[in-house]
Amino acid sequence: MQSLTITWYPTPIPPPRLHLYPLRQIAVSLLSTPAAGINRREMASRRESASFKSLAIGRTMTGDDDDGYCTLIDFAGNGGGGGSNVGDDLVVLLYHLQHACKRIASLVASPFNSSLGKLSVKSSSGSDRDAPKPLDIVSNDIVLSSLRNSGKVAVMASEEDDSPTWIKDDGPYVVVVDPLDGSRNIDASIPTGTIFGIYNRLVELDHLPVEEKAELNSLQRGNRLVASGYVLYSSATIFCVTLGSGTHAFTLDHSTGEFVLTHQNIKIPTRGQIYSVNDARYFDWPEGLRKYIDTVRQGKGENPKKYSARYICSLVADLHRTILYGGVAMNPRDHLRLVYEGNPLAFLVEQAGGKSSDGKRGILSIQPVKLHQRLPLFLGSVEDVAELESYGDVQQTVNPGYEV
Repeated sequence: MQSLTITWYPTPIPPPRLHLYPLRQIAVSLLSTPAAGINRREMASRRESASFKSLAIGRTMTGDDDDGYCTLIDFAGNGGGGGSNVGDDLVVLLYHLQHACKRIASLVASPFNSSLGKLSVKSSSGSDRDAPKPLDIVSNDIVLSSLRNSGKVAVMASEEDDSPTWIKDDGPYVVVVDPLDGSRNIDASIPTGTIFGIYNRLVELDHLPVEEKAELNSLQRGNRLVASGYVLYSSATIFCVTLGSGTHAFTLDHSTGEFVLTHQNIKIPTRGQIYSVNDARYFDWPEGLRKYIDTVRQGKGENPKKYSARYICSLVADLHRTILYGGVAMNPRDHLRLVYEGNPLAFLVEQAGGKSSDGKRGILSIQPVKLHQRLPLFLGSVEDVAELESYGDVQQTVNPGYEV
C-alpha cells in the first residue's frame, strides 16, 4: 500500500485592525459560541474581554447609544464631552496621536527596552543617528512621525529637541509634547507617561521666517490651549484628555486596540488627604513649605485629618493618582518645564475642577519666554493648593544640584 504524507502549512494570522469595529459585530463575535478548535485559553480570554466590555458599557452610557461602548475617537467625534469646537481636524489629529501612544506603550513594555534605555546619544548628526537610540528619543521619533502623517500639525515642539520642528505650512495645530516622562526609571518598571498640549496655529505669524514662527507658535500661554492630556503607561495604559469641556480618561482595551471611555467627566475632590513630593529635600525647602507639610501631616491644617505621603517620582503617575483621589502633587523647585509639562497638565487639572500654581500665581496665565523654561509646579485639589499658597514662601530657591 502506498503511504500518503500530509504536510500542514499554518496560515499566518494577521494582527487585529485598529479601526472602529461596528459595535454589534463586536458583541456577536465575543458572545457567540466559539468555533471548533479554539482552545480553552482563547475561550477564557474572550470571556474576560466580554466581561470588560460589559463593565465599560455600564460605566459609560451616554446619549442615545444603546451599546455604550465608547472609544476615544467616538467621543471626540461626538463633541468631546459637550465642546462644540471639536472639529474633524482635531479628531484626525487625536487619532494619529493615540496611535503613537499605543506604539510607545508597546515599546516600554518590551523585554528589550532595558538595553535600549541604557544607551546614550553622543550626537544628533552623522553616523550616530544610525545607532540605536534611548527610549525617550525613540518615543520622540514615534510622535513626530504620527504628527507628520496626520497632516494636521504645523509645528511640534518637544522636550527632547532644542528647537521646534516645522512640519506643514497649512497645518491648523501646534503640538507641544514630552514624549516619555520618567524614562530614566524604566529599568525599575516605574510607570512612565506622555504629556501633550494642542494649540491653534497663529495665522497672523505666517509671514515670518520658519524658525521664528515655529518658536512663537510654541510659546503660547496655557490659557490658549485647545486640548491637552497625558498617557499613563502602567498596569493599564490610560489616555487622559481634555478637549476644553471637562476631563475624561480612556483605558486601552488590548483585545480591540481601542482606548475605551472608563472615566467620564472626572472631578478632582475639592480636598484630598495625600501630598506628593520628594520629602528627602525637606531641608532645602523654604520655611513656608516646611511649615505646610508639617502642619497637614499632623492633621493641624484646614483639614483635621492627617495627610499621607505618596511619591512615585513619575510626574504622570503622581498626578493621575492626585486627579482621582485629591490632594496635591508638587515639585517646589525650578525643575519642570512650563511649555511641555506645566501648561498641558495645568489645563487638564483645571478642566477637572482642580487648581494649578507655581506657588504664587496660576500656571495658565504665565507667558513663556523660552521653550525650555522651568518653574515650580503645584497641582491638585482647589482647597489643598489654595491652603499651600497661603503659607507664602513655598518655592524652593536653594538647589544644591542633585545627582539622582
